[in-house]
Amino acid sequence: MKVVIPGGTGQVGTILDRALTAAGHEVVLLTRSPRGDRQVHWDGSTPGVWVKEIDGSDVVINLAGRSVSCRYTEKNLEAMMRSRVDSALVVGNAIAAAARPPKVWLQMSTATIYAHRFDAANDEADGLIGGDEHGVPAYWAYSVKIARNWEAAQEQATTPGTRKVALRSAMVMSPDRGGVFDVLSRLARLGLGGPVAGGRQYVSWIHDHDFVRAIQFLIERNDLAGPVNVAAPGPLPHRDFMRTLRSAVRMPVGLPATKWMAEIGAFAIRSDTELLLKSRRVVPGRLTDAGFTFDHPQWQTASADLASRQHG
Repeated sequence: MKVVIPGGTGQVGTILDRALTAAGHEVVLLTRSPRGDRQVHWDGSTPGVWVKEIDGSDVVINLAGRSVSCRYTEKNLEAMMRSRVDSALVVGNAIAAAARPPKVWLQMSTATIYAHRFDAANDEADGLIGGDEHGVPAYWAYSVKIARNWEAAQEQATTPGTRKVALRSAMVMSPDRGGVFDVLSRLARLGLGGPVAGGRQYVSWIHDHDFVRAIQFLIERNDLAGPVNVAAPGPLPHRDFMRTLRSAVRMPVGLPATKWMAEIGAFAIRSDTELLLKSRRVVPGRLTDAGFTFDHPQWQTASADLASRQHG
């Protein structure tokens, strides 16, 4: 297949590029700073020479969007919104204009679209969309608004010949340097991998190999369209998540952090506490119902595998 990945030079794009190329597919990455033959320039918002890569391709996987690992200032939140919506709109327009449009368009979304909750898991059928939870910072609602507008930009695109899937993805865990697992495991090895703000909040995640397998599954299954939760079936409270991670990296202790300590730490690394404090309890209802099986459904075995690969 020919697979075009807008925004494909980040962590998730690197994982997919590596796996799909190894499987023998032709992969083209659309990026603002192209390097090499398989990378083509685009700006994420306007048509350009890149549109000819879409025409005649088999699959488009749009991962473009400003990183969420930043301070959630008004300016940064607006940039997150604009980069996600604009890229989805321009990709949709390119597909609509293509003489030979791709069979499927997988559009990155986020598990953050669901409500902050502890009582029950969110699947696609019965999950609660967030935005009006009581007692959470007001700006958390804007993250949900971003996700809703992101998905709407894909849903409203006129692409009758192209199946559309919105990937409500949890954090993709891989041993790659700079990724989420790399950052968290480094903290754990330093003895800083304790629970944050009590650790009741749920963490949703997916092992990188299962993420790739889920993408391949969604490409092949012509009957699946619309929102799909791309998350392991074993979300768990933050305190248990970090305890298991400490075990995987063989660090017996982890200093806990209060909410105000988390605020200071997030400020220091130019990130935001929503990434730590929001309870994301998301399960893969549609994937499981369609017969997808996870190689790493539970965090204990997944974290052990990731830790061994990190220094293997």
